[in-house]
Amino acid sequence: MISRNNGTFFRKICRTLHRDLSFFFAGMVIIYALSGIFMNHRRDLDPSYVINRSTFHIPAGDIPDKASMDREFILEVLKPLDEAQNFTQFYYPSANQLKVFLKGGSSLVIDTQSGEAVYESVKSRPLISQMVKLHFNPGSWWTWFADAFSVCLILITLTGLFMIKGPKGLWGRGGIELIIGILIPISFLLL
Repeated sequence: MISRNNGTFFRKICRTLHRDLSFFFAGMVIIYALSGIFMNHRRDLDPSYVINRSTFHIPAGDIPDKASMDREFILEVLKPLDEAQNFTQFYYPSANQLKVFLKGGSSLVIDTQSGEAVYESVKSRPLISQMVKLHFNPGSWWTWFADAFSVCLILITLTGLFMIKGPKGLWGRGGIELIIGILIPISFLLL
């Protein structure tokens, strides 16, 4: 049986561990929480990339036929888009459609008959894409830190359970909240 002094000492250790680990990992908790929100809503917002589409017209008479298509024509079309330096290659997915690939995932598709061109710009979403990348474990070195973070989250949770005694603690209101918090994800898993 734990004496009153031992219980006080145990809660003091819990408070110290809880406080120090919480401060140390606060940044990671925020990063994982925010990136988790962005990943949950990726249908509404791509967390990794900002994709913009714009259309413009090239006079059909100015577009060379497939046999005459060359790099110089494509570079001229890309100049106003400020993408000439990012040109990688082009090909014809169909007889009247020219697709131009650019570094970084951007592209340009030209309907060679009508002259309609669709430019799709793909840019990395600042900050959010890096946070999401951490969620997907970018390397073995990160695995060790993420594992330590996971173990410490367990410690933070367990120490938090035993810090408060009495009717607001584990054997009172806190215990009821703990049970409800466990039942919610279990019910989602079962339903």
